[in-house]
Amino acid sequence: MSLVVVALFLAVAASSWQASGQGRPIGATVFEGARLITGDGRAPIENSVFVVQNDLIARVGRRGDFQAPAGAARVDLTGKTVMPAKVDMHGHLGYENVVLGTMSKANFTRENLIDHLERFAYMGFSAVVSIADLAEREIMPGDHLNVFQALRDPAMPKSGRFHWGDVPLQVRNEVIPNAALFRTAGPGISWPGAGAGGHPSRNDVMYPVTTVEEARRAVQDYVKTKPEFVKIWVDDRAGTLKTLTPELYRAIIQEATRFNVPVVAHTVKLADAKELYRAGLEGATHIPVRGGEVPDAEFLAIVRERVAKSTRPIWFNEHGSSTALGAKAWDDPLLWEMLSRAQVQAQQGEELGKMTPQVVERARQSSKATGDAAKLLINAGMKLVYGSDNGSAGRGFGWYEQLRFENWVTMGFTPAEAIVMATRDAADVAKINTGMVAPGKSADFIVLDANPLENIANTRRINKVYLRGQEVDRAGMRARWQAQWKQKRQ
Repeated sequence: MSLVVVALFLAVAASSWQASGQGRPIGATVFEGARLITGDGRAPIENSVFVVQNDLIARVGRRGDFQAPAGAARVDLTGKTVMPAKVDMHGHLGYENVVLGTMSKANFTRENLIDHLERFAYMGFSAVVSIADLAEREIMPGDHLNVFQALRDPAMPKSGRFHWGDVPLQVRNEVIPNAALFRTAGPGISWPGAGAGGHPSRNDVMYPVTTVEEARRAVQDYVKTKPEFVKIWVDDRAGTLKTLTPELYRAIIQEATRFNVPVVAHTVKLADAKELYRAGLEGATHIPVRGGEVPDAEFLAIVRERVAKSTRPIWFNEHGSSTALGAKAWDDPLLWEMLSRAQVQAQQGEELGKMTPQVVERARQSSKATGDAAKLLINAGMKLVYGSDNGSAGRGFGWYEQLRFENWVTMGFTPAEAIVMATRDAADVAKINTGMVAPGKSADFIVLDANPLENIANTRRINKVYLRGQEVDRAGMRARWQAQWKQKRQ
């Protein structure tokens, strides 16, 4: 939404409040009494009031600062804390059937994708950007053979799903009640067989390229779907695979730049990170230097130069080791609302059993070291924004995202910093009008029963979630999920 449109909206809203005898403004609701965390990093507003009209935040202040619109509905939030809804910049949606605990391309249906988006909404996420999706534009008359099919390595596993379909491309254009907004970065580009890790259902989705010409043609086809960004994988998986060479990833970035589409990388090695950012990389779906290496002075200088010259944020995702929270983090009533105990035990029990005090302590030390490296990049001008990298069976969409959000504290960030990075900053990078409780922003917020600034785990104590000014039907979701569990047991 442009500043001009927002200004016009606020002007019209203000004039409608001042008009006498007009009754209740359309859709106007006043929320008052809460401790309000606006998402901009400033101290919370105690005993706040904010007005929602036409799905947007219209006005924010302290109780008594301004006169509420005549006839508006009122919601008393005394004793509660309100924070903005979160944004996930790095999801892998569509492949998992959460109730059955299966991973498959066959699961990538509209119905299943919406189920995932509802689970995000349940946990207070307003939007998610998904990566490595089964997204392929319709081939139009006169098109050459789609490059995805033309370049696919015949030695890779057959999927039986060519072409992939347009479910992600359709859903991203919709506003679905009780669901987070969906955005897609499409399938991605990698060396054949060296793209997304994890379950095999996601391993053969990428454009496979081995030559500069193939790389350029892949980008040309990719951008026709209007992805949020072009995703590439530059990771030899500890020397077990071939990966994109500097010649290839430079060609990809150069070609994407021609179309004004940012490139985002999964990268590990310091040497690759330096070359990628010199070439114009804008984002990284993990901390860009890891695997035992850390950002050095030369790399930080490259980052500072990129930040100074870029018109868009230079950003990265990182969540540290979720093991740092320990097994107790999984023993929570909120989890049992979303997943059955039996399913969690069957799919995560073995891993949870390995979380001994010694293992957890090592994970905490690892997270802290990762956080220290992340702070070097932040001080050089990069933005750390929330990205869960979730998409493995048994974790539960929404729930695992919550754990990885909380884990920022084990990395050395304060709850206040974590909230800003997961709300305002992530929404800014995603280019979505959400992430703050501020005039002109979409009315996406979480009502909590406890103060998350005192303890980040209080973000689990969700009383209500509002998306686009409407309360999310969390009770209806719980009832439906629990009915599905019972049906599965029968």
